[in-house]
Amino acid sequence: MAAFSVVVWSTVSTPEESVRAELGQMEAWVQPVGVPDAGFWQSPTEPGWNGYPFQNDQMTMPEGDPLPDPVTALPSGTEAIAVTEGQVRAETATGLASLPAWDGEVWDDRFQGRFDLVEGRIPAAADEILVTPAGLERFGITIGDDIELGASSATFTVVGTMTAVSMPSTQTALFLPSGALTGATKWFLPDDALSWGDVQALNEQGVVAYSREVVLDPPQATESDGWVTFSSGDGAVQGYVMMLGAAGLFAAYVVVMLAGAAFSVAARRQQRSLAVAASVGATGADLRRTIVLQGTVLGAAGGVIGLALGVGLAALVMWLTDDGSGTRYWGFHVPWAVLACILIFSVLVGTASAAIPARSVARSDTLSALRGARRPQTPQASRPIWGSIILVVGVGLTILSALAMASINAIAYTELAADSPLRVIPPFGIVIGPILVQIGILLSGRWLLWLASRVLSRIGLAARLASRDAAANASRTVPAFAAIGATVFIAVFAISQSAMQMGNSNRNWFYQGPVGSLSVEFYPNGNGIVMPVNAEQADDAADAALELVTDAGATSVGVIRSQSDTGYYSSPQDVPAEDHWIIAVMPEEYLIDPTTEMSYRYTGQWPMNPISVVEPGALSTVLGIDLSPAQLSAFRSGSALVADERWVTDDTIDVASWTTRESYEGRVPDNVWQRQPEQPPAAEPQWQQAIDAIVIDASDQPLAIVISPETADRLGMVIQPVKVMAALAHPLEIDDVDRVYSHATLLSTSDVALSPSYERGPSDDMFWIFPILIGVAVLVLGASAVALGLARFERRPDDATLTAVGGTPGLRRRIGFWQGLIIAGFGTIAGAAAGVLPPIGFAIQSRGDLVVSDVPWLALAALAFALPLLIAAVSWLIPPRTPELTRRTVIA
Repeated sequence: MAAFSVVVWSTVSTPEESVRAELGQMEAWVQPVGVPDAGFWQSPTEPGWNGYPFQNDQMTMPEGDPLPDPVTALPSGTEAIAVTEGQVRAETATGLASLPAWDGEVWDDRFQGRFDLVEGRIPAAADEILVTPAGLERFGITIGDDIELGASSATFTVVGTMTAVSMPSTQTALFLPSGALTGATKWFLPDDALSWGDVQALNEQGVVAYSREVVLDPPQATESDGWVTFSSGDGAVQGYVMMLGAAGLFAAYVVVMLAGAAFSVAARRQQRSLAVAASVGATGADLRRTIVLQGTVLGAAGGVIGLALGVGLAALVMWLTDDGSGTRYWGFHVPWAVLACILIFSVLVGTASAAIPARSVARSDTLSALRGARRPQTPQASRPIWGSIILVVGVGLTILSALAMASINAIAYTELAADSPLRVIPPFGIVIGPILVQIGILLSGRWLLWLASRVLSRIGLAARLASRDAAANASRTVPAFAAIGATVFIAVFAISQSAMQMGNSNRNWFYQGPVGSLSVEFYPNGNGIVMPVNAEQADDAADAALELVTDAGATSVGVIRSQSDTGYYSSPQDVPAEDHWIIAVMPEEYLIDPTTEMSYRYTGQWPMNPISVVEPGALSTVLGIDLSPAQLSAFRSGSALVADERWVTDDTIDVASWTTRESYEGRVPDNVWQRQPEQPPAAEPQWQQAIDAIVIDASDQPLAIVISPETADRLGMVIQPVKVMAALAHPLEIDDVDRVYSHATLLSTSDVALSPSYERGPSDDMFWIFPILIGVAVLVLGASAVALGLARFERRPDDATLTAVGGTPGLRRRIGFWQGLIIAGFGTIAGAAAGVLPPIGFAIQSRGDLVVSDVPWLALAALAFALPLLIAAVSWLIPPRTPELTRRTVIA
């Protein structure tokens, strides 16, 4: 907890650190973003949180352009240094690469803290630049050598190295002279401080500002401020605190259980000494305080040691994971208040661990203790009764809550609101029920151990002695398997629920293309009102995308064409009246009733424009499958390839034509929802025909229906490129993908943006299950080691007696085996049984989204059964110490 706190707090900057990283020694920066005189506003500490006034809970979006130069909004004579940040293509030692870059006088001394000169000198001519230290190795050069920028083929001389505070030490970046780069420009003010009033005045001109004075002393928000809902880094800290609290509660439960068992054993070992103290006048309260203070001292000592180790571990983790930037870890921030709370928490946990053993000591019989008599613990009938009742209630609550939630989910939202308490309460029952099961098992633990001893006594002598020892010393055994059970419960819950959600996610995964493919889509670029990509722009974008995928190592390429989306037009009058909108029509039986379902998630092509056009030779690249000669021949002859059989009726798909304006007005089938009375009336299609369908098994790609260019021409479809798909010879690594994204940014224009996507497919369950299993195994092994260590320590007199009457070392080893199996087995089985209840409950209420078969039952079985066997085997392998033969006291 201490290590986690230090690491987390070190990732959160102080205002002073934020200002230094953003401004260096400057006073402020300004940037034109909004439209002047339109009520533009910004957050004081985060200029990126900005906007316009709200009307009817909707932000107004005025027409107009930002100021070209924000310096015109500043007082006359204000000094400003323009710095542009963007991407530049440069020839490296391994080929052409897209790299981050800045242009402007970033080497000015007043940028120190954000940009720092490392070696060499600052540029003195227009053909001199700086690079990061890693850039020398990336380019294969030394200071004084030349490099060539790919876009302009201009040659620059590297005269020094510089670091940027936000840049990892392994990252290559360039620092260019003014005017060499296109991108986002900020104007830095070296001397002119901006007050909050000054910032608001700039906002009126559509200019945002980051001011040292404002960030260090931000104003208080009022209800009328647009940024009143802005959440700064404090929200992240609150999330960390909640995580820390949850982890602390779990740790407290486990520690109280295990330390409580240890104090119980220690108290029995001190029984005679405490009895002597009682015989000379010590009261029950004195004896109780003696044991409680032992827990307090142990908690304090453990807390201090844990804090010291945690701070050291945090320093090690930060050292190992530091990337060399100034923003990965802002500094070594020790949250003293949090560490003090952790220390107090540790003391309280230690005290609580000794409370129950202290209560038992205070009620002990002094004379019997002085005689050395040991009485077996007397079970109370009320505990198993109440435990059984709570256990049954927990199981019933889980099942009933799941059934209630499933029934409520079937009720239309028009009849029962989404925020109704009836929809909110059942999920709590699904989670609370298994917790009650855990409590019931804990209260019934002694009785369950007694039942187990009756069964195991028939197996053999070792099993009989081990099970009876566990039942006779339930104060030691029950807390141990309760701690193991809690650990396994959380793990099984997390694994099962996550596996079902991941299974649902995998079934509904939106594939951008076949797994391992690189795809590039085209979108209109710009803010506000934009027009759709026209045919000429689409052709140019396709050529740029072909350059992009070829540079990435494409072995084959396919171009996907379809009709241009009508959603980008601002009004029906802008939609060309003569254009046609030709789509396939989804059968009525598959349309969703919006009164019962409020959302829809599609995993393929947009249903309102489901037809794609692909050349026959590119089908294997685009679809990721190979067609048979018969299928390919039918496709060339006019048949459609259909990856979603819902479109098919009697081996055909229904295709119809409307005007594009009717599509814009929502008067054509949307292929998702049943038409409602309040919607515009449906228009009659201009024509309608059936096309032969070939259903293909190609679920791992986004296209729903594919036809040939000849078929599209016969139907009269007006199509243009919308996507380029490429197969690659080798998988792309993270650095390769980053270069593709950077290259796409450079190839995008002011009208059309290229959006590349590398399809890796859904993630593998094993990637995250193994770490959880390993973590749980470590915790279970630790708890079992404590419990078995206490058992061996307390059994020393019994081992001496057993040896005295002829017990062999092998028998004592087998006793250790059964002790490990009983303690760990009870805990893992109880925890696993309770842990699967919430996922099963959530699966029942999900109406098919979550499937129980997605739960990794083999992994859970290994956790519940194989792990206890492993612990038992280790317990058998470790021989018990040689017993010391001594006088055995009488059991009264």
